Amino acid sequence: MKKLFKSLILVLPLVILMGCSSDDHITPIPSSQTSKTFALGSIDDNNVNGTAKFIKNEDESVTVELDFTAIPTGGMHPAHIHYNTAAEGGGIAITLGIVSGTTGFSTITFSALDDGTPVTYEELLSFDGYINVHESDSQLDIIVAQGDIGQNELTGVSKTYSLSEKDVPGISGTATFSERENGEALAVIQLSNTVSGDMHPAHIHTNTAVEGGGVAFTLNPVNGDTGKSYTNVSELDDATSFLYIDAINFDGYINVHESDMNPGTIIAQGDIGQNELTGESINYNLSEVDVIGISGTATFFQRTNGEALAVIVLENTPVDGVHPAYIYANDVDTGGSVIFTFNPIDGNTGVSQTNLAALDDDTVFGFEDVSDVNGHIKVHLSSTQLTTIVAQGNIGSND
Repeated sequence: MKKLFKSLILVLPLVILMGCSSDDHITPIPSSQTSKTFALGSIDDNNVNGTAKFIKNEDESVTVELDFTAIPTGGMHPAHIHYNTAAEGGGIAITLGIVSGTTGFSTITFSALDDGTPVTYEELLSFDGYINVHESDSQLDIIVAQGDIGQNELTGVSKTYSLSEKDVPGISGTATFSERENGEALAVIQLSNTVSGDMHPAHIHTNTAVEGGGVAFTLNPVNGDTGKSYTNVSELDDATSFLYIDAINFDGYINVHESDMNPGTIIAQGDIGQNELTGESINYNLSEVDVIGISGTATFFQRTNGEALAVIVLENTPVDGVHPAYIYANDVDTGGSVIFTFNPIDGNTGVSQTNLAALDDDTVFGFEDVSDVNGHIKVHLSSTQLTTIVAQGNIGSND
C-alpha cells in the first residue's frame, strides 16, 4: 500500500497552502524527517491512484502532501480530511487545499482542525477519519479519490467469501472483510450482473444459510449501478462489539436481497466465518430403487468449524414432489433405524441442502464422522409413501 511521493520542506507555522506548477521547485524532504503515508484510490475504477504523506515538522505543525497519477487533467480538485470512515461518511475536519489536475500534486501545512482545535502529527496518526478528493468546488458529490487514514487504515489482512447465485440466475460475487488498524473492518460486497438503478439490501444472518437465522448485522445496500457495497464493521445491530476477528469467526451467512419491496427474493448468498467451506468433500452414489430413472449423489462438504454441508442431488424427480431423506444405521441390506434427518428433496430442483452438526439424538456428528459411520441413505417418495424408495446408497464404512 505504501508508495513513493514527491516531497518538500515547509517551515510555515500555520495553515498555508502552496501551489507548485512544476516539480522543479520542490525541495526534497530529508529522509530522516518523521512521516507516514496512506494510500488513496478511485472508488469508481477510473484508475486514479495516489498517496497522502503526513510529515511532522520541527515546529510541531504537520505537512500533508497529496500526489496522484491519472487524476483528471486541467481541473482543480478540492481535498479534505473527513471524520469517520469513508464507508460511513462524515463532516469535514481539515481542508487540505486543492490538488492540481496538471501536476496531480498539492501540499499544505497546518497545526489545527478547521474549527481551531489544535492537532498534532501523533493525533493524526490515530485520527478517526478519511480523505476525499473531489471533482471540483461545484461538484463535491463526485469523488475522484478516497482513502481511510489514521486508525481506519487497512492493515493488509483480509478474508474473502464467495456469494453464489440464488433466486436470480447470473448474479454472484464476493464479500471481503479487510482489517483496520483499530480492529474494526471494511466489508466490501462485489456482485456481477446487477441491474443499474436497483438497490439491493444486504445482511449478515446468524447460523448457516441452509438453517436460516435472524439478521445480526445490516450491511449497506449493494448499488446496482456498480455492484458494490461498502460498510464499516464495528458492532452488531444490537450494539454488541463486532470486529474483524469476530466477523471471520462468526456463525453466520450473508443474504443479498432483490429489493426492500421484495426481500424474499435472494439474489446472492454465502456462508461466512466458521461456516465457510474448506474445499474438502466426500461423495456417495445414490442408486435408483423403486422408481425408474431417479438416482443421484449425496455430497458432504467440510466447514471450517468441522461441521458439514450435506447436499443431495437427484435426477428426474417429479415436479412438485417432496422427498424425505434419512441416514439409517447399518448397510442397505441389513437395514436399521433413522439416525439423521435431511431436509427433504425438492422435486422441482432435485436438491436438498442440510447442515450436519449432530445426529437426531444430539450426538456430535461432523464432517470427519461421515467417513466412519456405519450407515446408509434412503430417499423416499413422500411422507405418506415411505415404503417406496426412490434412491439409496451406502455411506461411511459401508461404502
